[in-house]
Amino acid sequence: MSTTSLTDRLGSLLMAPVHLLMRIIDIPLRAVQKTTGIGGMAAVFLAPNMLIFGIFVLLPLVINFVYSMTGGTAFFLSERQFVGTDQYARLFQCANYLDPMSCQEDAFWTAVGNTFWFVILQVALMIGVSLITALILNRDLAARSFWRAVFFFPVLLSPVVVGLIWKWILQRQGLLNFGLYQFGIEPYTWLTDRNWTFIATIGVSIWAHMGLYTLILLAGLQAIPKDLYEAAEMDGTKPARVFRRITLPLLMPNLLVVVVLALIKAVQIFDEVFVLTGGGPGTSTLYLTQYIYETGFASALRNPGLAAAASILMGLVLVVLTLVQLGIGQRSEKKGKR
Repeated sequence: MSTTSLTDRLGSLLMAPVHLLMRIIDIPLRAVQKTTGIGGMAAVFLAPNMLIFGIFVLLPLVINFVYSMTGGTAFFLSERQFVGTDQYARLFQCANYLDPMSCQEDAFWTAVGNTFWFVILQVALMIGVSLITALILNRDLAARSFWRAVFFFPVLLSPVVVGLIWKWILQRQGLLNFGLYQFGIEPYTWLTDRNWTFIATIGVSIWAHMGLYTLILLAGLQAIPKDLYEAAEMDGTKPARVFRRITLPLLMPNLLVVVVLALIKAVQIFDEVFVLTGGGPGTSTLYLTQYIYETGFASALRNPGLAAAASILMGLVLVVLTLVQLGIGQRSEKKGKR
């Protein structure tokens, strides 16, 4: 018996259970196809995913909205009283929205202010750093694949691990102060100074997430035809003008994706900061997601309804900002086609 014949027989034996399973599955699928037709089969295959989406996404959203219309400290809806929009009114009860201390929920507006400045600075720096890194990695570098892996590695880490790593580095007896001490510089309390803790949370979040955005931008850069750069080089176009006239416009779809993802991630910042600073010192790094968590679960005077109302408002803001950015991106794309 030849080797080829033996291999074929062995393959047939191994595939026999698979063929039997496919025949068993084929029986109900043919019955469903006769009932729904070929067009209805798409809905049949989508049904399991839609069921999971409904149970784990839509249903929690509905429950969260119902919670926001109730009051009290009980967790079960049957034990909570309906209060209408009182929770929303409580959040917006302020004499001056720019002064959190004049608001009934001063912690909420402090968290809103901190989150606002965090998003502005972190997203801007994130995009800038990711773009510069992608441009560098797009060049012909030695061990280019290694450097790409190095920049992407932090994305694979758990946010809690990221927070613990940087807490070990930045604490008073940490690695950074040890390095400074070798040069005769006194140790500094990086995690207890209000100004430095805010900067630290921005830096840590950029370090942890920039790898993903760098890869997205790098994919966009590699999709740009090299002929355009060669033609620009032959015309003697300056590098700055090449970047402004060729690279940036063609990279805009990827850049828009990065902006939307970075914005959503920045607004939802929680894990790394909670481990790194716990929202302190004071409320200097108290961001919106941590306020929602503490109000709904961790506070001694927990208020799930108030936390739910705050999360609904945060979700609406994210939806509006995303739609605005997508609208701007579509307009820019239409202008580019013209």
